[in-house]
Amino acid sequence: MSEVITEAVAALNAKMNGAGFDGTAKFVIEGEGAIIIDADGARAGDEDTDVSLTASTETFKAILDGELNPTTAFMTGKLSVDGDMGQAMKLSGVLS
Repeated sequence: MSEVITEAVAALNAKMNGAGFDGTAKFVIEGEGAIIIDADGARAGDEDTDVSLTASTETFKAILDGELNPTTAFMTGKLSVDGDMGQAMKLSGVLS
């Protein structure tokens, strides 16, 4: 597992503050790997989920750091979404 994935899992779990996510989502960080977010929190993994979000390392870090709004990232083509858009919107609330 890459250092980027390890750091992202820790950051996501801190943002979620012990709460899970009602559904399943996958963040694919290009060239690094994938993170699954579900009722148990965030972890490294690559199984099928309700929604899959793909972004570069830079975009993902900017979203996590609060420097880039996930909706803005999607609208500008920096974040692609495949699957349940409703789940993606719920996840956006978790990341904010």
